[in-house]
Amino acid sequence: MHELGIVSGILETVTAAAREAGASRVVAVTLRVGDLREVVPESLDFAWEVLTEEDPVTCGCKLEVEEIHPRSRCLACGEEFDHDRFHVRCPACGGRDTHLLRGRELDLVSMEVES
Repeated sequence: MHELGIVSGILETVTAAAREAGASRVVAVTLRVGDLREVVPESLDFAWEVLTEEDPVTCGCKLEVEEIHPRSRCLACGEEFDHDRFHVRCPACGGRDTHLLRGRELDLVSMEVES
């Protein structure tokens, strides 16, 4: 379950930033997660629930996740298209030589704190 490692790293960053800013508590955190990161939402939520309870600064903190679906550009014809994890063939020309534009994100977008 790599979600535990993801949440642990995010909470280290969030907690350090909150303490540095003099915040008493982190209220909410927003993540941007690409489908190609293979993050299981239920596992992410479970890891978040368990690990946020360990620190009074993050206890009760809400997690908001923005899902980013894959989009690629065909290197043969230039067509940009949305796709799933398994089907990356260009719908315009049928080419398989593509460049991923989005879908692998794992970004800490924002955090809301109380001071």
